[in-house]
Amino acid sequence: MARGADEDRFRPRPGRARAGGTPPRRFTSQVLQAAQKAGVGVASRLGRKPGRGGINGRGRVAARMLEGRLGAKSRRVVVKARLVVLARAAPGSAAAHLRYIRRDGVAPQGEPGQPYGPSADRADGEAFLERGRDDRHQFRFIVSPEDAQAVGAAFTRRLMGQVEADLGTRLDWIAVDHHDTDNPHTHLIVRGVDDQGRDLVIARDYIAHGFRLRASMLATELLGPQSERELAERMAREVEAERWTSLDRRLAEQARAGGVALDGDDRLLRGRLATLERLGLAQPVAGGWRLRGDFEPTLRAMGERGDILRALQRAFSEPRPLEILHADAAPRVGIGRIVAKGLADELSGRGYLVLDGLDGRGRYLALPAGAELADFPKGAVVEVRAGAAGPRAADRALAAAAEAGLYRPSRRLDQLRAEGGGPDPDAMVRAHVRRLEAMRRAGIAERLDTDLWRLPADFLDRAAAHDAGRFGALRVEVLAVEPPERLARAIGATWLDRALIAGLRPAASGFGAEAQAALDIRRDFLVGQGLATRRGPSVRLDRDLLATLRRRELAGVGARIAAESGLAHREPAPGDTVRGTYRRSLTLVSGRFAMIDDGLGFSLVPWRPVLARRLGQAVEGAIGRGGGVDWTFGRSRGLNL
Repeated sequence: MARGADEDRFRPRPGRARAGGTPPRRFTSQVLQAAQKAGVGVASRLGRKPGRGGINGRGRVAARMLEGRLGAKSRRVVVKARLVVLARAAPGSAAAHLRYIRRDGVAPQGEPGQPYGPSADRADGEAFLERGRDDRHQFRFIVSPEDAQAVGAAFTRRLMGQVEADLGTRLDWIAVDHHDTDNPHTHLIVRGVDDQGRDLVIARDYIAHGFRLRASMLATELLGPQSERELAERMAREVEAERWTSLDRRLAEQARAGGVALDGDDRLLRGRLATLERLGLAQPVAGGWRLRGDFEPTLRAMGERGDILRALQRAFSEPRPLEILHADAAPRVGIGRIVAKGLADELSGRGYLVLDGLDGRGRYLALPAGAELADFPKGAVVEVRAGAAGPRAADRALAAAAEAGLYRPSRRLDQLRAEGGGPDPDAMVRAHVRRLEAMRRAGIAERLDTDLWRLPADFLDRAAAHDAGRFGALRVEVLAVEPPERLARAIGATWLDRALIAGLRPAASGFGAEAQAALDIRRDFLVGQGLATRRGPSVRLDRDLLATLRRRELAGVGARIAAESGLAHREPAPGDTVRGTYRRSLTLVSGRFAMIDDGLGFSLVPWRPVLARRLGQAVEGAIGRGGGVDWTFGRSRGLNL
């Protein structure tokens, strides 16, 4: 066929050259665009608005595609997820979480957990943290298959490979398997960046559902579907369980859809409703059932209580009264020995202690948020006491001294000096300023200038709420890490001496019996030291017993340090000022003390948490009447530190 004349006029017209060309779109992006063109309305069906972590996050399409893929016989996997914004978290929280998950006792033979990664069986946890040092956030997951044989590196790697495919990016992650509970599980930490170094944003639906569905599908593929017998046994356990179950989830879905009305002979759901009725969480009504509005949180709390009781029963071989210390109650508090500890919430790292009380009671105590479990060694003796109820006395004094919501430190100092006869006015006002500075950082008080502060009208309520949120309703203090018998003849102010002064009467069993034996030896020791007088069957303790024991211990420790360092040991008196460099802290029988070196000599003074970040720095403090220290750091700026 002859070519036409028009064909001879063809000339190629290439477009503008582009560096590197246009990268191919991901398959999920193509599917999403096609769905939107077809009017499927993915965003509305997912129930999410566009935004960070919502419809625009990675895995949104995969989450939708995975819906309905599990059958009744699929293997169940529980997945808990948490997004941690590192910039808002406490300093060192990432390192603390890694320590939690690889702590002693989590491996099958009781050894520490061994981190592993995508290809390494022994991953370097510190190198992983260093790679993520500048990350905005990280993801933390707990993957708990119903069948323990699914837990392991092989399962985790296959799962994370499928997650990477769903999210369209390679992930940097580290994992540790735990076998120290009734349900073996895996802890996963995933860096919050994609393979291009950009922030990794995962759709909420994938975190909430997609990850779990992937894990369940993989467990079913590896182990096969549940047998009829396995399924029947699991569902029978759920019918009577006093916790949140998959049957409750089905009932909740029916309730949201318009009400619980059973069609046909659904024996499992009918049995579950009977259990809920017995628990007061459901009642029959005309045409169906009505669930109590709080039935889900109530069941979850019941499940948590069951876990607590099992932890208590494992800790004690002999029967004894058991008590759970609640933050919102008025618990009996006192002294006890730590016989077990663990994580009440493994995702957040919040710990718990099981105490063998001096009074013979076993106690479960959930630690305040942010408390380091490592600070409470097993076998240590601790004291639990109720936190301050309501505003602090210092806050009441601040509110009373403020005029029209304004507080002037210089004016208050003049008032206190004019009144006379009270505590050290300068120390009191400095303490007020420190408290105001803490309240400023919390967004409660406002500093207008160097000598003027503004307090809001609800200052007392907000300050009390801040303290309650930070410290909780209970305070826990470690009294000693040594057993009682080792303290019975110690030079120093021990908790045994405080127990003798308070007239405590330990129980006749468990830790109480050991403490009573040590108290008997301690009485004889104090008599021999001339610090107590025996009068018939009773012993009278010297009035200044604790101060005398503390001075004797500090004198002995000071003499030893002086011989080693060549520096003179100075013993400051109330009203003295201590100046020098904070060299180190010492944990003694009488408590924790700081060594302050002025170049020619040194002093040993009570340590306070405010010194934690001042090691090697110049400090200055005034010794109070009770022996405490009012610290000043850096260049003096008058009353406003």
